[in-house]
Amino acid sequence: MKTVLLSGESDSDLQLLIALANKLGIKTKVLTPEDAEDLAMIQAIENGKTGEYTDTKDFIKSLRK
Repeated sequence: MKTVLLSGESDSDLQLLIALANKLGIKTKVLTPEDAEDLAMIQAIENGKTGEYTDTKDFIKSLRK
């Protein structure tokens, strides 16, 4: 399965794309702003993973600088 996210300023253009997708048998879902924020947060977490251990005390010290 492949996923495509579209965003645009024109509600009517987006509705046209949704209607076309539905006509072609492609499932659609309109994301809430919270859904979009959750996806962005997931991506940021995945991109930030290093696999290395970070000492909590050192991390907190670095934040206070």
